[in-house]
Amino acid sequence: MATTEDLTPQEFSDSLGGSGRLLGLDLGTKTIGLAICDSQWSIASPVKTIRRTKFTADATEMLAYAASENVVGLVLGLPLNMDGSEGPRVQATRAFARNLAKMHDLPLIFWDERLSTFAADQAMLEADLSRAKRAKAIDQVAASIILQSCIDRLATL
Repeated sequence: MATTEDLTPQEFSDSLGGSGRLLGLDLGTKTIGLAICDSQWSIASPVKTIRRTKFTADATEMLAYAASENVVGLVLGLPLNMDGSEGPRVQATRAFARNLAKMHDLPLIFWDERLSTFAADQAMLEADLSRAKRAKAIDQVAASIILQSCIDRLATL
């Protein structure tokens, strides 16, 4: 069973053996954005948005995707307040992680996701995507920004 304690980037990297595909998660109230990176931790790519229904169904779909892609670890965006404090959304994210840990053995790291959705929206605006296309992809693009930030940090270890 996985642990939900706050791992440092070094502890997370050590638990993975320094390589393997990671799955980034942007947890929202209505959707979960997924992104994946290559096994050398070079680039994160948005891949999927899961429309939230019930926890077990959502987690099962996400973990099935992770298994199909040989994922070795999870990077879960932590929605801290702009001042760095933890609010109700952080509590909900930690509760999600605790419940998820009962279903898998993958190491999980929480990653600061402040401004990831804003950055995702800006990138899609610059790419001149329509409002409908932006709305459909925003969560998975935010997940890729969260994951890219994490793998960029892991590369410096």
